[in-house]
Amino acid sequence: MNMFAIPFAVGLLLTACELLFLKLVKRQDIPWKEVVFNLDSGHILMWVFRGVEIAAYGVALKYLSLHWLDGWNPVAKWVFAFFAWDLCFYWRHRMHHRLQFLWAVHVVHHQGEHFNLSLCNRNSWYASLTDFPFTGVLAILGVPLEIYVAVSSFHYSVQFYNHSGMIRTSGMLDRFLITPLHHRVHHSADPQHFNRNFGGTFLIWDRLFGTFHQAHPGNEMRYGVAGGEVSNNPFWASNAPLLRYFGVNLPRSSERQDFIASDGFIASGGLILFGLLIYYVNGDIGNMTAERWTLFTGILAATVALGGISDGRRWGAICWIALAFTIPPLFIGHLGLRGPVPVLLFSVWLLHGIDGLRRWLENSKRISDA
Repeated sequence: MNMFAIPFAVGLLLTACELLFLKLVKRQDIPWKEVVFNLDSGHILMWVFRGVEIAAYGVALKYLSLHWLDGWNPVAKWVFAFFAWDLCFYWRHRMHHRLQFLWAVHVVHHQGEHFNLSLCNRNSWYASLTDFPFTGVLAILGVPLEIYVAVSSFHYSVQFYNHSGMIRTSGMLDRFLITPLHHRVHHSADPQHFNRNFGGTFLIWDRLFGTFHQAHPGNEMRYGVAGGEVSNNPFWASNAPLLRYFGVNLPRSSERQDFIASDGFIASGGLILFGLLIYYVNGDIGNMTAERWTLFTGILAATVALGGISDGRRWGAICWIALAFTIPPLFIGHLGLRGPVPVLLFSVWLLHGIDGLRRWLENSKRISDA
């Protein structure tokens, strides 16, 4: 497994362990539809747009850099970039809550109504594209690309920890870092917590700019965004707020469901999709062959289809079944896929599609009988 795939695999394992803990120890029901949306809200496109962000940074570094850091000691460069990136993130995050256009992108992250590790992955498809206007200043100052990538990746790892639902307090870390104790305040739906604790890693920025709110471990909070329509379909969730911002009058989604799927079916489908992501990322990132484009398109289409199933839409089931009956045979049969792990993964997807067909026929019979 390469260095790009390992974080996805570790993140999935830690998320699963936390959900098990919350279920067995805290006696909390697992909101499977929300968890699957969080994990699969757009990971395949977000990965691409993260690459666009890094490429844009590289261009700015080449043509716009003031070379301010060129003569610095390497340690000083790292230390500066480590704190400067977090400051840029603070203002980026704060502006996401202040400017309506950026809020139309960021609102997806706040629509989650349960606080757990999976929530960190819940983002708009376009989240990474909004980073560069804020972090691009580091390229102008001359922070090297490799330091930028490493530092930003570290801070994103800290933010994964910040969304833990089983950690109430982090001891001394609560004094100077944004921990789950503080970040729960930021996600709270209670008005007294709005626009608080914007920091990504360090508390100093919220304290310095007057946005810090002290939380207490025993406080229970509500999460989510009041009002508006929340969809489990990542295509709709990522695009509808932006389209409405630009004045497009979109119809409200009907509450009528014409396909009913169990939480187990949706959860297993989400696990398959995340496994396919790990398999995709574990490949040759820089070599986009026809096979890789096919897999990329298939994962993206399947993500939208599974979201449709979560919303109770019959078209979602039809698309999911069609993809499961098409892509696994293509890769295992025609393309001669080898290796026990990918063969198992694609085989399970095919079997899941067969089960989906059974459920679709049962739903169709129930609707016709009604």
